Amino acid sequence: MAPYESDDTTTAGATREPGAGRRRAARYIVPVTVMGVAVATIGLVPAIANSGDPDLPEITAAQLIEKMAESDTERLSGTVKITTDLGLPDLGGLESSLASGALGGGEGGSSADPSAKLTELASGTHTLRVAVDGPDRQKVSLLENAAEYSLIHNGKDVWGYDSASNEVYHGTADESDEGEDRKQQPPATPKGFAEEALKAVDDTTSVTVDGTAQVAGRDAYKLVVKPKQSGSTVGAISIAVDHETGTPLKFTLTPATGGAAVVDVGFTKVSFDRPAASTFDFTPPKGAKVTEEGALEDGKKGGEPTGRPEAAPKSEEDLSKGLDGLKVLGEGWNSVAAFDTGAEGGLPTGSEGGDLGGFLGSLGDQVKGEFGTGTVFSTRLVNALFTEDGKVYVGAVTKDALVKAANEAK
Repeated sequence: MAPYESDDTTTAGATREPGAGRRRAARYIVPVTVMGVAVATIGLVPAIANSGDPDLPEITAAQLIEKMAESDTERLSGTVKITTDLGLPDLGGLESSLASGALGGGEGGSSADPSAKLTELASGTHTLRVAVDGPDRQKVSLLENAAEYSLIHNGKDVWGYDSASNEVYHGTADESDEGEDRKQQPPATPKGFAEEALKAVDDTTSVTVDGTAQVAGRDAYKLVVKPKQSGSTVGAISIAVDHETGTPLKFTLTPATGGAAVVDVGFTKVSFDRPAASTFDFTPPKGAKVTEEGALEDGKKGGEPTGRPEAAPKSEEDLSKGLDGLKVLGEGWNSVAAFDTGAEGGLPTGSEGGDLGGFLGSLGDQVKGEFGTGTVFSTRLVNALFTEDGKVYVGAVTKDALVKAANEAK
């Protein structure tokens, strides 16, 4: 089916602004960033089936975005395939070990801590079972070869359970985190990724409806979002939107360089019936090690969770203070976040850095400009420039765009 005639651009007014607060339970359900950026080709079983395009009424891009914004789906269950391919180097499990140690999954922590466990979604292909029943009940289960990890939010309780280690994590949702965010579904589903992508829709963006498709047995429209500007690493974002409910069923982000998708998240099965109440019940199994949230946080504050005092992570408060000077350079898809780490000499990527410097230098590209010298670390989506004077420039832009931003900031 040919693309429908649609608005080439649309305004952010067609989407709802997110609430200011973020409840603690929600942050545990976010694979990274996702980021930023959780949240990728559905490698084994494509969610968009090649069974013929359904014949649906024509709709413009603005109307489809409005349909998504007005969607009131609060109950669903199903299976989601998520694959992430950022093109990161294979560090032989080092990244998992670092995440485990820094986020509480190492010695003195818990393998059931959600903030450590869900970092696994940052690479590879994974199968999730999800269930949502309003703002107070959500469940995400990460299915592994011979084990399962489940994260359950039921009222005031947040439970994480790792069947492989028989460990349990227990926390609570903040009472202060009420409001719009409590209406959101877990960002492990296409809905969360789509909402983040639509925040970028402005006059630097092309938005079209590119026909229809079937996703998980349901008829859907295909919304395609593309940057108009050159310099972005984003090629296109495709969102399959259920034509009945307005719920995003599949999200695919392809890079400007082509090839496999960077992020692809989609339902392979979905039901909009209310999940059984028992889905969200949880009682720690007999003999399981239970770690309370407060005890885990006290352990992190207590000093040496990894056995290396210098490697102990900073608190969220310390990190936020360090980003007080954060600036956004440029506009639209070419926006670059810039901040000063205060680290004189930057990263030890040269010979003066010894073995560590050689290792870091091998992962990045040395660059020069009016700003001085620095190192660019690249993925297929996000690039980061660390300069010799301790400044950092990060964005979903090319290496040349980062250097340009650093030169202009100088």
